Formats: sequence, C-alpha cells, structure tokens
Amino acid sequence: MGVSRRTFLTTVAGGSAAAALGLESRSAAADPAPARPAASAAGDVVGKISVGYQGWFACAGDGAPINGWWHWSQNWGQAPSPSNNAIKAWPDMREYGKTYPTAYGNFNGGGAATLFSSYDQSTVDTHFAWMKTYGCDTAALQRFNPNSSEGPTRDAMAQKVRNSAEAKGVKFYIMYDITGWTNMQSEIKTDWTNKMKAHTASSAYARQNGKPVVCVWGFGFDDANHPFSADACLDVINWFKGQGCYVIGGVPRGWRTGTAGSRAGYADAYHALNMITPWMVGAIGNAADSDNVYNTYTVSDQADCNAHGIDYQPCVLPGDVSARQRAHGDFMWRQFYNMCRAGVQGIYISMFDEYGEGNQIAKTAENASMVPAGSGLWALDEDGTPCSADYYLRLTGDGGRMLKGQTALTATRPTQPTTGGSTPPGGGTTVVGFRARANSQYVTADNAGASPLIANRTSVGTWEQFDMADAGSGNVTLRAHANSQFVTADNAGASPLIANRATAGQWETFQLVRNSNGTVSLRALANNLYVTADNAGASPLIANRTSIGTWEQFDLITS
Repeated sequence: MGVSRRTFLTTVAGGSAAAALGLESRSAAADPAPARPAASAAGDVVGKISVGYQGWFACAGDGAPINGWWHWSQNWGQAPSPSNNAIKAWPDMREYGKTYPTAYGNFNGGGAATLFSSYDQSTVDTHFAWMKTYGCDTAALQRFNPNSSEGPTRDAMAQKVRNSAEAKGVKFYIMYDITGWTNMQSEIKTDWTNKMKAHTASSAYARQNGKPVVCVWGFGFDDANHPFSADACLDVINWFKGQGCYVIGGVPRGWRTGTAGSRAGYADAYHALNMITPWMVGAIGNAADSDNVYNTYTVSDQADCNAHGIDYQPCVLPGDVSARQRAHGDFMWRQFYNMCRAGVQGIYISMFDEYGEGNQIAKTAENASMVPAGSGLWALDEDGTPCSADYYLRLTGDGGRMLKGQTALTATRPTQPTTGGSTPPGGGTTVVGFRARANSQYVTADNAGASPLIANRTSVGTWEQFDMADAGSGNVTLRAHANSQFVTADNAGASPLIANRATAGQWETFQLVRNSNGTVSLRALANNLYVTADNAGASPLIANRTSIGTWEQFDLITS
C-alpha cells in the first residue's frame, strides 16, 4: 500500500487548531492594502483555480493492473465494508455510468451500495465534466513513487486524465508527491524524461509563462517521510527548470519561518521555485483558524513571494466531513475570502476526489438516504442544514470568480447549500406545465410522447401536462401525461428531451432552478447543462446550455 499524506499529517477533529499550531490570535477585521502585482501574468495556474486530483480509486474487476479495491478499503484484496473501510465520506453515485458492488449493506434510502473506479475512463470523464461545469480550471494529477506495484496503474491514470482533459476542455499537470520516495532525487528525473514529459505535448497540458507546469509536493517537511536535504530539493527544482518547466513546490505552512512542520535552512530551495503552495490539511479546522493563518502566514508569505518574484498559490480545503468541519460552506468560504483579500496569484483546492480524508469537493452523499446502512458515515447535511451534492463544487466556482475579480470581494458566501426549493410546489408530486419564455408557447410531449418535447402549443392539454415529483435536494423528475413515461435527457444529454422511459434514473432527473424573475430553469443531471427551447422555441428542447438566458427560462404552470 502506498504512503498517503494522511499517514503523517494530523487532522484537526473539531474545535480550534489555533492553540496546537501556536497561531497568533490577532483580529482579521481590517483588510490590508491593495494587493501588489503578481510575479506572473495570468496563465493556466496564475489567476486560476487548480484542484488536486488523486485518481487513485480502483475496484476488483475493473481491469486495473493493481487488481483490488485501491484506497476504498484497508485490505485492498477484500471488498469495502464497515469493518474494512478506508474512506470518511461516501460519493454521490447517481451520475456514474459504471459502478461496482461492495460488501456494505444497502443505502439507507434503498438500493445497492456501489462505488466508482477511477480506472474507468467514464469515471474520469464524469469528474472532468464536473470540473468544466463548476469552474475548476486546472487539475493537478497526483503522482506518487511510480516505481512500486502501483506504478502501472498510475501510468495508465495519467493517460486517462489526459484523455478527459482534452475532451472536456480542462487543463492538467503532473504533481509529484514525494512522500516516502527513498530515491526521489534521481528517479523523479527518469520518470519525467521517460514517461510524464510526453504528456506536455497535449493541448490540455497546463502552461504558465509559456512553460509546461510541474509540481513537486513534499519539499522541506520535517518528518521521516521527507528526509530530503535542502541541496537535493534545490537540485530537483533546478533540473526541472533546466527542462524548461515552470516549477511549483508543495511546502509546509511554515516554509518562510522554518517552523510549523518545516525544516530550517531551505530558504534557497524555496526561493528557486516559480510558485509556492503551502499545505493546510490538518492545520485548520474552522473559520477562526483560517483567520489566524491569514495573519500569521498568508500576508507575510505573499510579501516574501512578491519580493522574490515568486507566484503564491495557497491551499483551500472544504473541511473533513467526518470531523464535521464544513459548517455548510462557511469554513471553505472564509479561506477563499482570506486568500483573495491577500492578493494571491492562484488557489489550490485540496482535494477534488479525496474521499479518504473527507476533504473532497466532488459530489458527495447529501443525506443519510445516500450512505450505506450501518456505515457510520456522515453526509453533507451532518450539521442539520440541507446541502446538495454539488455544493462544494458550486462554492469553488464562486471562489474562482472572486479570485478573478469577476465578483466583488465578500466575506459572505454567495451561494446557498441548496438551489431552488427542496420540493416541487405543494410538495411531493404536482401536475405542471411549462411555458417557454423563448416564444411564449407551452411545452408538449408531441405525438402522444413519441416525438421530442417542443414548445409549440398555445394552450395546455393532456400532452402539455407532467407529473413533477421531488427527487431530493432541489431535483425533480417529470412524467408525461401523454404516455405516462418519464422525460429523459437521452444519450447523456446529447439528444433532445423525450418522454420514453419507464423508470427514472440519472438521465431522467433535473435540478429545478428558481430564477429571480419568477421563472424556472432545468439543469439535466445527465450532463449538468441547462435545458433550452432552442432556436427561439422552433427546435426541440435539449440540455446543452452552460448558462441561463431567455431560451432557458420557463413559466411553471401549476393550475
């Protein structure tokens, strides 16, 4: 089994970590002077949101060379179960095309408790589609020591990530994690030269200042898993720069002062980097801790980086679900606010898919109905506040817009944990119709449901009526009165909407978005795109829009 960061970083589980960190308790009420110019112009990491992507979950039977339940269970040779568990949160499994049965009991809400495999290209495609939809600009693929039994699987994952990044329009780069890598100084160069460098030819490979980006995480940590000398770290940094790379260093939070888990005497190595990203997992557990880090580290870190022409990319985390740190987004948003008011050059989210540490932003079980019975795992509503599966993705998008200056700096998170109403009008199931703002015509399941939905009727009859049922967390299903079939965003949303499904699954579920002007919009879970009355209503309804305009707005008719 590979060595994970969680094996040497202590997670703060409840309460303030400030005392343990020795952080100062100064007030964070007063903002500093306006941020100074960045060392680099905007690129694929400067001015962008980067997300750490593990891609390290496998399942028995998925064809991966590792041949086991990689990172899902303690004993990878046995299916995960309550007594063989390695995760702190359960993923929302509704959008995965391929899933694998586990040894857990059924979900509390019914249905087999299944998990995904990162080795399936469809899984990586789903994750990168989410990144694109929710404003995650760049993915940092985690690459641990490849000269182990995990190596062939990690090699394959690099290609799968490249495929998805190219297909979905997301940038990616290689992020080496040198934890426990004994011969790192020589072997990392060989691995880059013989394997990973080839991926920089991809149109999706991240570039900054015209150079391919590479990150090495683990320089200067004061623990047995990172015994590398300052000279060895400097050698690796300079070697990558000699290869024409823009080099990011993942370092301890006390890198500048030689404290808080950082070895002393590494200043020359740190200052040789193009970008510095300090690690915060296990160091903060609530908003007050974030304020203390802002005062103790962030402001002075940014000044040091500015003085040395280095870009600064601090770490933001959503919080460990199992430690109940998230506070329905308040913890994460405080970090976004503190980083943006410090004038940072980029933000690194830890992590996209880290269900093992419970710090994932990827879609997660919303409530107890979506976790296995007897698992003991918390869902996103653990503090009593309903929370949609995609909330931390939505919050990441908000943070990215604030970083880029597209929205004003604000200490108040702009997005609520759920979108729209939690149930249809009246609750349960309601008979509704839809009038398209594109042409003021009613949507019909034409030809008794045999033809795609289209907005071309002047009045409501049977074909223009639908049973709208609550699917949880602001989502609904629609059953056409024309033929008693469910409306589907067929072909994963690539085909027009049509009522031809006997049961409702992912493609038949839509997020009901309530707009400020009283209209509603529908976002298909099949592809996370909005339904449009295309061609000003002259063409069938299809889910292919990334934002809401007039054609994506409908009057909801309930009487």
